[in-house]
Amino acid sequence: MRDIKSLTLEELKNEMVKMGEKPFRAKQMYQWMHQKLARSFAEMSNLPLSLREKCAENYDYTALKQVRMQESAIDGTKKYLFALGDGKLVESVFMRYKHGNSVCISSQVGCRMGCAFCASTIGGLERCLTPSEMLDQIYAITLLTKERVSNVVVMGCGEPLDNYDNLLRFLELLNDENGLHISQRSVTVSTCGLVPQMRQLADKGLQITLALSLHGATDEKRRRLMPIANKYRIAELMEACAYYFEKTGRRITFEYALVGGVNDGDEDAMALSTLLKDLNCHVNLIPVNPVKERNFTQPQPLYIAAFKNKLEKNGINVTIRREMGRDIDGACGQLRKRQLALQ
Repeated sequence: MRDIKSLTLEELKNEMVKMGEKPFRAKQMYQWMHQKLARSFAEMSNLPLSLREKCAENYDYTALKQVRMQESAIDGTKKYLFALGDGKLVESVFMRYKHGNSVCISSQVGCRMGCAFCASTIGGLERCLTPSEMLDQIYAITLLTKERVSNVVVMGCGEPLDNYDNLLRFLELLNDENGLHISQRSVTVSTCGLVPQMRQLADKGLQITLALSLHGATDEKRRRLMPIANKYRIAELMEACAYYFEKTGRRITFEYALVGGVNDGDEDAMALSTLLKDLNCHVNLIPVNPVKERNFTQPQPLYIAAFKNKLEKNGINVTIRREMGRDIDGACGQLRKRQLALQ
């Protein structure tokens, strides 16, 4: 059956007309789905019962079910485990900041990118999420917390650019003034560096922030941590980043997971400074979140501070990411993996 919550308003109007309904019913239904966040057709009280029953028979209606929630005693971060319609599990995280509430969503069930320090990729990729499954992580959290979400980060389980078409549709629906109407500038999309898709995205001219998971300033170092580095060299990545900035005017964020004894030395900081010196960018240093299946550890605070200082002295705009939810399996994929082990 067709996924009704992934349709644009125009597509929904066409569906209503095909069913012999007036086109204005589409706007009513669209608002129920994307503004009032209805969990079923049954809740759409100003639509005729006959139409609701007809829709229930002919369309899939995405409404994620909460399986587990963990709340951080440190900072109030909430990590949710949701079940999709087919029983597959995804993770989403709700974070409170001074500038507003952020939700980090997953774009795939599992991941096939194989990054060495990431729990999401253990077990590989099961499937991509539909636009409505990405949206409904935000909708479900909005309903559960009763708080407005102002920023969205597509940085949970999965590689968003490996689900390119569904990602674009998700961004269109998220930005629609008839829905939540979250500004493109309030959305960050992460990638481990799929160069062709980065260039495709640049050509769309969207105003989202692109965050590139770099994690190493040389091809050799990146290959040790990220299999994708065997396919795309750093030189190609930097060209794609420059192209993205040229097409959108949006500076790139570079995510750099600091792994103790692997990529946190003075020579790493110097190589990173040299690599990025001509790019309009921001570096987000992330002390790696330990995963028990991997033997990577977080550097000592002294090394983290020294790495940051070295970048700043070389004119690189840099912050250390505030750690959220460290006490609740904050890293991508950890909660889902634990739940699967129980089943």
